[in-house]
Amino acid sequence: ENRGRTFAKYAGVAPALDYHLLMKEEGSGPHEMLEIGARAACLRSGQPHACDIIERRSTAGAGEGGEGSAAEYYVHYVGLNRRLDEWVAADRIVHDTSGAGVRDGAELGGRRATRKMKRRIDDMNALQAGASHDEALEKEHEESTKVKNIQTVEIGRFEVDTWYFSPFPDEYAQQRKLYICEFTLKYMKRRSTYLAHCERERSRQPPGQLIYRCDAPPLRRECLAAGMEQPKQLSVFEINGSDSKVYCQCLCLLAKLFLDHKTLYYDVEPFLFYIITEVDSDGAHMVGYFSKEKVPSLAEGGGEYNLACILTLPCYQRRGYGKLMIAFSYELSRRESKMGTPERPISDLGLVSYRSYWVYALLEILHKHRGSISVQELSERTAFRTDDIVKTLQAFNLIRYFGGQHSILVTPKTLEQHYTNAKPNWIIDSTKLRWTPYHERPKR
Repeated sequence: ENRGRTFAKYAGVAPALDYHLLMKEEGSGPHEMLEIGARAACLRSGQPHACDIIERRSTAGAGEGGEGSAAEYYVHYVGLNRRLDEWVAADRIVHDTSGAGVRDGAELGGRRATRKMKRRIDDMNALQAGASHDEALEKEHEESTKVKNIQTVEIGRFEVDTWYFSPFPDEYAQQRKLYICEFTLKYMKRRSTYLAHCERERSRQPPGQLIYRCDAPPLRRECLAAGMEQPKQLSVFEINGSDSKVYCQCLCLLAKLFLDHKTLYYDVEPFLFYIITEVDSDGAHMVGYFSKEKVPSLAEGGGEYNLACILTLPCYQRRGYGKLMIAFSYELSRRESKMGTPERPISDLGLVSYRSYWVYALLEILHKHRGSISVQELSERTAFRTDDIVKTLQAFNLIRYFGGQHSILVTPKTLEQHYTNAKPNWIIDSTKLRWTPYHERPKR
């Protein structure tokens, strides 16, 4: 059925556990029906974790004695990102909510948060706090998208667990699984329809204009061991939201499954979309995208917004594509002779990629530079906003105060950790970019 292609399962959950045995060990008795909004504890990776009951539903099944129905709860784990929210069976709920032995946000991924981890989290929260957004709208957004509708999508040779709610049309939003063509992004309810579409479809790349192509960097050993094919090239396509409206709308609906704070779904005409693809013998496979306004808005604190939304599909994450797209957005800003910055709020994963890219780019200049250099000079050479530069230097403890003034100080340890030992595959060869700023193009 998969035409001889590798089929991989990407899920952010632990292997199945014997929850009945765990419940017995916890000493829990029969469960009473829990109310929506209640605080409880749920077994996650074998350990009880504090959670909030978001929704409840009954499922056909036999209770004790072969009668009745079983309950399932949609839970949010306290202190963890909403992407981990899930439906769980009632026997995973622990009724002892006294807090004894129950994990919460103080533990991250099973580890107690160290002072260094907490400081990094505080830095991330501080950056997010600088973004002005209406708390009422935020609450309304969370309420309307609190329960994930589609659980998995099959796209190309991957089956991917989704993270968040996405406003697909009703007849599709009720499906547990959707099938998506990786070249047209059309979504389908049935596998038979999907396979028939794949057989008919002749397009093997996104619509739009090819603006960049380069040799693909070699995959890491573990990626090859997992059965991933080494791509021949990387290509970037620019798609005008006005010219390929349906494709861009499908792209936004797909992206919302993996982005919490995304509100653009159907009004795609004011935007340009940049699709990053891996090219092999079967075509150009989308690995991620970013978008920017045709006429960028001015950012608070100076510069323009050079990126509205960014996503690397989960099946292609941890391979440097996020930083490649960030680097590409700044290359476009340099072509426009403007300072750029991403729109806020930035997702937690997006912020990690930005911080990693910003510090590498700054250390590259500082490592090679001799003599004094100002933050303004760094901004001119990188197209970064001065505010982003200062916050990055502060986050990595690169600004020190002595002699009555603030100075940039790069220690050998910092240089080794974030520059020397980094293996960037996001370097953009500007000579291969074929792109004209939107405001300089002939009017149609």
